[in-house]
Amino acid sequence: MRKRVSTTCMRCAVGCGLVQLPHDHSRGLETVQGDPSNPVTRGAACRRGLQETAHPRGERLTKPLVRDDGELVEASWDEAVSAVSDAIRTAMATDPDDVAVLGSGQQTNEAAYLLGKFARAGIGTRQYDANTTLCMASAVSAYYRAFGSDAPPPTYDDIPEAETHVVWGANPAVAHPVLFQWIRESAADGQLVVVDPVETKTAEFADHHVSVAPGGDLELARAVLAHLVDTDRIDESFVATNTTGFEDVVDSLPSVVDAADAAGVSLEAVEMLAAALDDPTLVYWGMGVNQSVRGTATAGALVNLCLASGNLGPGSGPFSLTGQANSMGTRVCSSKGTWPGHRPFDHPGHRRAVADAWNVPVSHLPDDSGPGPVGLLDSSPSVVWTVATNPVAGMPNADRVRERLDDAFLVVQDAFRSDTVELADVVLPAATWGETEGTTMNMERTVSRVRAATDPPSDARRDVDIIASVAARVAPRLLPDSPVAPSAVFDEFVALTAGTAADCSGLSYARLEDEHAVRWPAPDSDISAGYRYHDAETDTWSFPTPSGAARFSTLDGDQLPEPTDDDYPLTLTTARETDEYNTGVRSRDSDSAGDLVARVDPETFETYRDAVEAGSEDGQTILDSRRSSVSVRLVVDDAVPTGLVWLPIHHPDTNTVTTPAVDPESNEPNFKQCAVRFRRPERS
Repeated sequence: MRKRVSTTCMRCAVGCGLVQLPHDHSRGLETVQGDPSNPVTRGAACRRGLQETAHPRGERLTKPLVRDDGELVEASWDEAVSAVSDAIRTAMATDPDDVAVLGSGQQTNEAAYLLGKFARAGIGTRQYDANTTLCMASAVSAYYRAFGSDAPPPTYDDIPEAETHVVWGANPAVAHPVLFQWIRESAADGQLVVVDPVETKTAEFADHHVSVAPGGDLELARAVLAHLVDTDRIDESFVATNTTGFEDVVDSLPSVVDAADAAGVSLEAVEMLAAALDDPTLVYWGMGVNQSVRGTATAGALVNLCLASGNLGPGSGPFSLTGQANSMGTRVCSSKGTWPGHRPFDHPGHRRAVADAWNVPVSHLPDDSGPGPVGLLDSSPSVVWTVATNPVAGMPNADRVRERLDDAFLVVQDAFRSDTVELADVVLPAATWGETEGTTMNMERTVSRVRAATDPPSDARRDVDIIASVAARVAPRLLPDSPVAPSAVFDEFVALTAGTAADCSGLSYARLEDEHAVRWPAPDSDISAGYRYHDAETDTWSFPTPSGAARFSTLDGDQLPEPTDDDYPLTLTTARETDEYNTGVRSRDSDSAGDLVARVDPETFETYRDAVEAGSEDGQTILDSRRSSVSVRLVVDDAVPTGLVWLPIHHPDTNTVTTPAVDPESNEPNFKQCAVRFRRPERS
């Protein structure tokens, strides 16, 4: 009889528990269902997660490939691993920073930990990051500045306790359907407020929708805080007892009228948002806030609203909505922006602890976390190794990214054929969901198991084994030999977090077997944390900051990099579509991305009707930015405000036009705003 295997969905960061049923006489999964025994989601799951786990449509990579005379041809694992390790060793001999490594929020904790350990201690490169920086880095930076550590204070348990839900620059109805169902159920007895330039699917269910100007979120948050001050809505007791820096923020605030005008909203909208904060309120935000040169400043301004109004504690608070399935785990364990356990890179004691645990000299570890993904490729490394990510489609200014990768010795480790694979010098075929063992962390800090129900196809191997095989030839004895025991890697990781702000040392595979899911901090085997920084018994607060208090943010944010002008009069934004995810390599055939659809409102469509190709019945035109041009099909959509152009993030052509400008605090790119125009295609 076939055995049903429980696991965690790796589709988004909600962390839904799933049950997998393998095929009886062949590899692969027959069906996937929600797991009623999972304590986090209790059987809930979305259609997208179920379908893509069981029946992904992308082209699987099943054999190692090496480039020979311009073509990718099948090779043995020994040939492929030798080519990769030789290239890395050659580059390291000149400069470890000549090797760049880019990981992913689609890896298990164990794979992310081994990749980071190898990159930092085996290669010794500072040119290492993960694609999670493209979505969550600004929220991370804001949390550190406010609370002294990363990750949201609230949990899923706080959603039903909240009376008001403010969703700012996020669309959980599309990106996190199960989470959004919880929000809707809670808001049925309260209210749902959405702040977004576009009337998103989430906004369709809202009691109030505030259509802020593109890039105007920081001004709007400041307007609301200024209005809270003017109308005596500040929780003075909480602010005085538990925070620092409030007076400096007040001194820096613009007038409500000026800030509202800059945000493109009415004073009535500002009053509505201020009044919403009178209730126990959860403030959620996503990529519409983070993916901006002002991302850290805006996320910090939303935290300011929670602190000033006393919305910190059960049923309230600032809750960033994580994009990728294991973005949280990548941040905690992969040595990407911090050492494991959120140990700071620039702290000598923490660097020594990591070096001792890994049995390497401290001098071999880089002393900063690197420039982020955009800067990583700007350094023109001679070797680039990407793992479970598709930078040719997912990075801004993608034509430039393609040029940099084409110039490098490119190693692509992935389960599906992607745009980046087409440039690779070596392709390492990896196992995917349902074929690998490990753990993951969802957006509320909960750790759960990922389990294999079927074997990977043909010669594909687990990420942990691929990484260990390369490391064995470059840095012998640093990593365990392949085949790797994921439980041993997990034990090593959690031990290294002991005593840190992200303490996972009370976790083990045996505990996860018994409890299914455990939320960190978990410093002991009987602890699973709830709301962070708050002692419920004494109703007191303690934050891992020098003063022990939460800190208000006074960041004013950079100016937006590309305001519109006469040459480029329209503003481009990007966002998710229903049932699509990231660059879509799991959900589409590799050669069938289809038309790139640009959504505009009726007035914008009429204004640029002359730009549509003569005789075209489907709205074909050219979209130009200052970097590139792309063919699009114009579609009228009343949900999009006048002057805005909406493109899906999933299409491989979208990021050819986006700007590589980054937030100076987080290194996260400004995906959500750049200046564009339409023009009629030239006749051949």
